[in-house]
Amino acid sequence: MLNDKVAVIYGGAGSLGAGIAEAYTRAGARVFLAGRTEATLRKVAAGTGSEYDVLDACDEAAVESHAASVVERAGRLDVSVNLVPRGDFQGVPLTEMSVEDYTRPVVRGITCQFITARTAARLMTAQGSGVILSLNSASGNGSPMMGGTGAADGAIDALVRQLAQEAGPAGVRVCGIWTAGVTDTLTPEKLAAAGAPLMDEAAVQGIRGHLDGLRMTRRSPQVADIAALATFLASDAGRAITGTWVNATAGMFPS
Repeated sequence: MLNDKVAVIYGGAGSLGAGIAEAYTRAGARVFLAGRTEATLRKVAAGTGSEYDVLDACDEAAVESHAASVVERAGRLDVSVNLVPRGDFQGVPLTEMSVEDYTRPVVRGITCQFITARTAARLMTAQGSGVILSLNSASGNGSPMMGGTGAADGAIDALVRQLAQEAGPAGVRVCGIWTAGVTDTLTPEKLAAAGAPLMDEAAVQGIRGHLDGLRMTRRSPQVADIAALATFLASDAGRAITGTWVNATAGMFPS
């Protein structure tokens, strides 16, 4: 589905990045992973047949230089995916949350997404085609106890819709995926980083079960599901889809 396509995955060393990279390379794409930690990037690259570069996706100059180098090495840029963590902090009522904890995912999230999307859009507009993908939890639709995640998601939702309108006439598609949590990416360490108390695997499994119960299908999306969807959206099979968010929450909410 992606033969001869060139893709960059920002935040590519995480569970979702690895899953999408594997799916993209299997579909025929040449994949460049980008992130801040070389050790994890190297490991994912080796396991997925990808290439990697170390950079901070919130560094405007670094992102622009890197994208130009991808075009120089591969001849073009067809797909840009941003999965960069934002430092979300959850599980605390807004009335008890600090300004910093609330605003951090909003400022970091929209800054990083804007930089990578704008950079890709400029290159793709020049070549007359391309796909820009984002992903979030869908909390912009309203979710309690999610802190600044809702505001960050809402801002990125709006960015995708606006950029799609502006870049569409040049042949560039921009869309996103709502997941409301990909349960096989959850670990005690990741949950603790988001504000949860450190818990054992049994407790994490309980959270996975709770999330499953909130879905219409009683099954949460998995990495393989999101990777398959991201492959479809990046391919010509998805060429009629732009300016929207695909609801892959397994029915966490209707849309």
